[in-house]
Amino acid sequence: MTLRQERSSVSRRLAYVVISVVFANYLGNAFIYVVQAGATPVRIVGSLACLLAIGYLQLGVFSRPSANLRSAKAYLALGAMALLVFVPVPFFAYAWGGMPGFLAGSCLLVLPGRVRWFVFVGVALANAATKAGPGIQLGLLAYAVAASLVAGLVVYGLSRLPSLVKQLETARSDLADLAVSQERLRFARDLHDLLGFSLSAITLKVELARKLIGERTDHALRELAEILGIAREALTDVRAVASSYRELSLADEIESARSVLTAAGVTATINVNGTELSPRSRTALATVLREGVTNLLRHSEASCCSITIDGDGRMASIDIVNDGAPAETRTDRGSGLANLATRTGAVGGSLLAQSSADGTYRLHAEVPAEPVPAEPASDSRRPAGPPIATRFAQVLLTAVVVGYAFMAPMLASYNPAVSAAALAAAAVSSAVIATLVLTIVSRPRVRMHPALGYAALAGLAAAVYVPQVVFHNPYLGGVPGFLAGSAALILPRWFGWAGFVAVVAGQGVIQGVFDYPAVDIAYGVMAAMNHGLVLYALTRLRSMVTELHEAREELATAAVTQERLRFARDLHDLLGYSLSAITLKSELTHRLAAVDPDRARQELTEVLEISRQALADVRSVALSYRELSFDEETQSAQALLSAADIKVTVRIDACDQLPKEVTVTLATVLREGVTNLLRHSKAEHCEIVLASSRDLVTMDIVNDGIPAVEQKSRDGSGIGNLTTRVRALGGDLQAGLTSEHTYRLRAEIPLPLN
Repeated sequence: MTLRQERSSVSRRLAYVVISVVFANYLGNAFIYVVQAGATPVRIVGSLACLLAIGYLQLGVFSRPSANLRSAKAYLALGAMALLVFVPVPFFAYAWGGMPGFLAGSCLLVLPGRVRWFVFVGVALANAATKAGPGIQLGLLAYAVAASLVAGLVVYGLSRLPSLVKQLETARSDLADLAVSQERLRFARDLHDLLGFSLSAITLKVELARKLIGERTDHALRELAEILGIAREALTDVRAVASSYRELSLADEIESARSVLTAAGVTATINVNGTELSPRSRTALATVLREGVTNLLRHSEASCCSITIDGDGRMASIDIVNDGAPAETRTDRGSGLANLATRTGAVGGSLLAQSSADGTYRLHAEVPAEPVPAEPASDSRRPAGPPIATRFAQVLLTAVVVGYAFMAPMLASYNPAVSAAALAAAAVSSAVIATLVLTIVSRPRVRMHPALGYAALAGLAAAVYVPQVVFHNPYLGGVPGFLAGSAALILPRWFGWAGFVAVVAGQGVIQGVFDYPAVDIAYGVMAAMNHGLVLYALTRLRSMVTELHEAREELATAAVTQERLRFARDLHDLLGYSLSAITLKSELTHRLAAVDPDRARQELTEVLEISRQALADVRSVALSYRELSFDEETQSAQALLSAADIKVTVRIDACDQLPKEVTVTLATVLREGVTNLLRHSKAEHCEIVLASSRDLVTMDIVNDGIPAVEQKSRDGSGIGNLTTRVRALGGDLQAGLTSEHTYRLRAEIPLPLN
């Protein structure tokens, strides 16, 4: 699971926890009032049954992201919810006043189009109608309407936002797929530009050389020499293209540099000041670090090296300074520094390499945190993100905050002993709290300075507690729960939740100090907890929606990186083999042209076939994954090894019944194994053995030509790519010396049971 996926998963789990606690508080508050009005067994059992049924419908049906809210089951559940909300009203009266919020929110979730908003308002008005009667104050009815509307929005928002996040995750996958398609088109252009000309030239020159052998051998030899040059240059291009599409890890390169310098006896000092970089800029710095350390070890006798990586959010830089300056510094020659200059320039950066009079050598590179685009972006081809979800989350949060702030002074006004000054203080307190929450606390796009956050908390605390203390009334503090939620949002994680608990518990203490009854204390604690959790949840969920919306480019880049790795692997496996074979056979033909023209022409015929196949591979790599044939690869390996005067023994069990992905992987291992043999060893004999059983297939490629540098062969990109392929099927790949002083490449792949 990626960090982004893990973060989304945690956010969804947080949403479910908050939903459960908030809904439980709504239901628990109703039960307390039912018991307070009359604690008879019938009322207790009846109310519990209805409340549990409401909770089950809301959590088990309406709040599930995977639920089909346009199905018959959803409409049936909505009807059941309506009965549970309104039928018990004659029995429980005012104690049931909070339940219509569940029905209102569920109507927004289930009903289509504009109808849901009319029904939503109708439920709130119906809640007020159930309380209408002689002597009922209009303020109480208005409060009932407002409470139902706000509770309905809370129920709708908390139930809906997790599913919106899931939809955004699906949308980002679609966007990533489009990015991969566009990247494949770019690969095709690069392949055509780099390799198409080389392979076409080889094909033409091979045809010409084949005609000239025996008649104008000198001319044929010149053509063969040019073929060799083109093939070697094309092979270099293959490696260059593959490596340029490989994203390096800056953290891994830092650790590698530290380890290598220490092993070489160089005292290394590495300072890293973290800054957020795009993948391209990270890769550029990692490449500079790798090349700089490599040059230090190759061309200097340094004893100390200082590496500093720094950034200010806009630009990032790397400085590699050592005390072993080379005798001559030439930035205009040599592929290493030239490649680094090209890479840093491609992302809008710069490179500087210079020696100083004090005998130190400095390699300095700067890259922007967000590089210049590799290609002009085409907005018309990029699907639009889900701005409706982001705007809706903002509107929803604003409506809930304003609604709670509007209800707080209304609740205080029910006490006839409250003075006009106290009510004015309650109104001002609610307005200040709502303003601070909406302008500072809940704004995900604003990187809050700690001092600003603490100042906002201080302002919220003053707005909450000053009216309560001055007028000795805990209902005059606006919305105390918003102070609790703000503490959880602003303070560091555990301190924030400790502050949340302190504010919620403190509200109960204040009501106890003012001699309020136990029911009011319970209500104050539950209301503060609910308001705080709702603010925290809606702010966090809205931030996550915004973050996912803004992460489209990052996600697309990650998908493109995977495609680049696949491309580099296929390019190495397919074209590297073909170009190596062309080079080998061209060298053989060059030797045979004068002594055995017929054999030379035969070899050139095979070169022609290989070059044509390589051209087809160029297209197949860019378009799709090419499925290799194990039988064809076996025949090709035998012919190629024989052409190199290597005696080959092949023992292959029948593999017709093997899964296709297994045979393709084995064919790739065989091709790469033979390629490595020809490149890195002087073998005289090679043995290829494939053995399969009911649950396992193994392939061994054994030769008696131990590589001159065994570690290079083992750790090269070819073996690494093969290891990745084999492990993807649950298998294992081993390469190394045997007790018989031979070199063995062994692949083991488990077979699925029928």
